[in-house]
Amino acid sequence: MIGLGKGPHFHLSLSCSRCEKRHSPASVRFLGRRVYLAAIVVLASALRSGLTDRRAKQLTQWLRVPAATIERWRAWWLQDFVESSFWKAARAQFMPMVAITAVPSCLLERFRGRDLLSQLVALLRFLSPLNQRN
Repeated sequence: MIGLGKGPHFHLSLSCSRCEKRHSPASVRFLGRRVYLAAIVVLASALRSGLTDRRAKQLTQWLRVPAATIERWRAWWLQDFVESSFWKAARAQFMPMVAITAVPSCLLERFRGRDLLSQLVALLRFLSPLNQRN
């Protein structure tokens, strides 16, 4: 996996000429209101579900993300995501049903690809409606 290197890392946002609010360009994909890259949220959450506490600590050090943040991401998948109108409409696409207790890793496995990266890209495309702000 590609590391982000030493920070600080910046997020590009642009001012709207109509409403003067700041908006992210469509090419910058975050997962809804989470401020980390969607790929990191997906992978860290998927990894956390099967890690020992020692490995989870290594993950937080590697990503430079507090353990509480990864736990919040995991809780989001298990609670908010599975209760969202998006998921309630989209889950019918998956047969057999996706194991809710194993999202996002179980969901990631459902997307075919030649490698993990292509599966992740397919999953992120599937999740892209979550990134749209109303």
